[in-house]
Amino acid sequence: MDVLEAGVGYSLTRIRNELDAVIDELVHRDPLALARTADLISAAPRVFVFGAGRSGLALRMTAMRFMHLGLDAHVVGEVTAPAIGKDDLLLVASGSGTTGGIVGAASTAIDAGARVAAITTAPHSPLAGLAAATIIVPAADKLDRSGTASAQYAGSLFEQTVMILGDALFHALWQRSGQTADELWPRHANIE
Repeated sequence: MDVLEAGVGYSLTRIRNELDAVIDELVHRDPLALARTADLISAAPRVFVFGAGRSGLALRMTAMRFMHLGLDAHVVGEVTAPAIGKDDLLLVASGSGTTGGIVGAASTAIDAGARVAAITTAPHSPLAGLAAATIIVPAADKLDRSGTASAQYAGSLFEQTVMILGDALFHALWQRSGQTADELWPRHANIE
């Protein structure tokens, strides 16, 4: 490997190219899944997010943006998160679609009368089977070390996509709302 291939600039370009390919696939392969997920979010009285590890961190950022939009948004597992209920939405991410805690939470949400929107790489997974809307990300899950779907380590491309999808969902819902940035700003944390 030469110096250029080992450099940060090369890695940034590689990551950008992989993200570009995933985004193109998401936009063109199943735009209805994206729209359905946005519709579920906007129709829900409350939105809960849940993911493990880095996917969970990405969804926490999404919950913050939903709160800025004025949505009643909660992070599962936080001490202030209320019980999920009828017509609420649970937005989850699991690359494999088999993460026990996430599949269990989705099942519990459905039993409580809520809906589930899932982000996963696995269209035939238990999680996808529970979801009212499923966004299938064409990326490697964390156990795929083949380098075929992504040259990045573990589920990095999936986790990056979860973050970008969260921002895209927020942006689309913000545009729908007609609110200005000045109207959102007072909801930004003022104790940091």
